Amino acid sequence: MRYAQGLGHRLVIMVFVCCLTAVFLTGCVNKAQQNFERPPAPVTVTEAVTQDVPTYLDAIGKTVAREVVSIQPQVSGRIVKIHLTDGADVKKGDLLFTIDTRPFEVNVQQAQANLSRDQALKKQAEANLARDIAQAKWGLTQVERYHKLVEDGVVSREQYEQLRANLDALNATVEAARAAVRSADEAIKVGAAAIESAKVQLSYCYIRSPIDGRAGQRLVDIGNVVNPGGSGGGNSGNGSASNSLLVIERLDPIYAGFTISQNNLTEVQQQMRAGTLRAEVRLPDAADDPVVGQLTFLDNAVQNATGQVNLRATIPNPGHRFWPGRFVQIRLVLSTIRGAVLVPASAPQMSGGGSFVYVVKQDSTAEQRPVSLGQRQGDLIVVEKGVEPGERVVTNGQIGVTPGGNVLIEQPRDAGSPAAANGERSKL
Repeated sequence: MRYAQGLGHRLVIMVFVCCLTAVFLTGCVNKAQQNFERPPAPVTVTEAVTQDVPTYLDAIGKTVAREVVSIQPQVSGRIVKIHLTDGADVKKGDLLFTIDTRPFEVNVQQAQANLSRDQALKKQAEANLARDIAQAKWGLTQVERYHKLVEDGVVSREQYEQLRANLDALNATVEAARAAVRSADEAIKVGAAAIESAKVQLSYCYIRSPIDGRAGQRLVDIGNVVNPGGSGGGNSGNGSASNSLLVIERLDPIYAGFTISQNNLTEVQQQMRAGTLRAEVRLPDAADDPVVGQLTFLDNAVQNATGQVNLRATIPNPGHRFWPGRFVQIRLVLSTIRGAVLVPASAPQMSGGGSFVYVVKQDSTAEQRPVSLGQRQGDLIVVEKGVEPGERVVTNGQIGVTPGGNVLIEQPRDAGSPAAANGERSKL
């Protein structure tokens, strides 16, 4: 009985000790948790800057030659000489092809001979006219003299009437001679025109470039017979039956065609009237600066199927950097925002409430700041609302930052090197 009571007493004591131990350990754990502080999150920061930036529309377009000329023969004949190589750069007036000139030279000579004949006939007609005029004058003198003699009764009236009839015939002959001279003049004009026509036909044998540009692949060989509006037949490479001998495209300046949405049409029209539009064009794989041109064409209608509007910019292309038919990136600059605030594009983050950035305050704590973003400007992005110039924003390490938490600002990797310093400056 006593043994059972002692055992129960010891059990009570053990339970009490266990409870005290549990209470002591719980207090220690809570105190340790209260004394624990999260270490500062390592981040990289950059100050927000202010500068003038453009507003723009980005589009994908194609370059198109400003002028495309299909060289075609204007006279029939055989190609006797080719004066260019495929793909050559040509200037306006450069000789491209020569057609056999002999038939056309004969035509010129024949027209010149006809003109010489007509000039000789005119001289003969003029001589005849001079002779007939002299005879008519003599006849008139005779008529006047016999008129007095008739009145004096010296000669008969029949003789006088005969002389008057002869004078009328002479006058008619004079008028016929004058008509012959006029006819000879007209024949000379026709002959001169025939010579000019023959010379023009002869000039067509020398086919020259009408523009500055780059030649494509020639479509005829020496010996091919070509015809205006007909099939030339030659080394076309694709069996084409066209009468084109060659295609020349002007590459400088060059067009860049693209489209915009009809939703942006009103703003583009306003800026176009103000004369502030400019186009920046670059190749998709180009790392150098874009080429600046002017918007020179806005289509007169919106495409029904797509709701897009066709536009075209004209850009200089002296080194033939752009090629017809190649895709290009086009930025249509509309206007300029003065004093815009910019931060690196890596700073903004997304949440359910929208975009935000972490701003590092003077006490090295991070403030989560909602922002309204504008267009990107290279490696930077415009902050329309939410950040002031000079404020430090977190650009790397946002995943470890908590709102209101401490941060440890680290220098960017290789920040001490001149290249890194220049890179940071260029980004700003």
